[in-house]
Amino acid sequence: MTRVLKALAPAILIVGLLACGGLRYSQLSPEAKDFHPKGILVLPAEATTFGEAKADIDRLFEEVLKEKGWFTDVVGGEQIARRLSTDAELRQTVAEYLAKRDKVHFSDPELSGRIAALTGTEAILLVQVNYWNYTVEDDTKMAKVSLGITMIEAKTGKTIWTAVHQRVSDYLLIKPALPDVARGLIREMIGYMPH
Repeated sequence: MTRVLKALAPAILIVGLLACGGLRYSQLSPEAKDFHPKGILVLPAEATTFGEAKADIDRLFEEVLKEKGWFTDVVGGEQIARRLSTDAELRQTVAEYLAKRDKVHFSDPELSGRIAALTGTEAILLVQVNYWNYTVEDDTKMAKVSLGITMIEAKTGKTIWTAVHQRVSDYLLIKPALPDVARGLIREMIGYMPH
């Protein structure tokens, strides 16, 4: 019996380590298996605490989603931000939708449906920058990026997928660029997203 355990111990350890992979938090709706949007809208990132991250995150989400090739139309944060500055109806609808989500935790299907109709998309991605900084922990210098993503089915207002994850890159002398750390994180997270 001891010989068998000694022989199996490395395999059990490897399987255990592989099982630790994945996102820090991810929740998938039962409706996700039947949800295959052709067009996706990425609203400008919520980066209240880390405002300097906003432009990079908006650009990177659009780039990564386009490189995946899962959607025929990707309306990214930069593009929609320009449109929000000129389209009063869209600006008001997005503002009302986000205010309802924030204040009463309700994804209003009428408002999300109107956003979809105005943008020609079927899914809405909400992105939150939770951390975007250089830090030192236990004498280790690191670049740290943490993001939260929520995917909404625009027609119904239902949350299809929610995920939170982070990426940390240690360094000695040369700081890794935070957008490069974020690009790797976004690619990893998007890999789990229903499509």
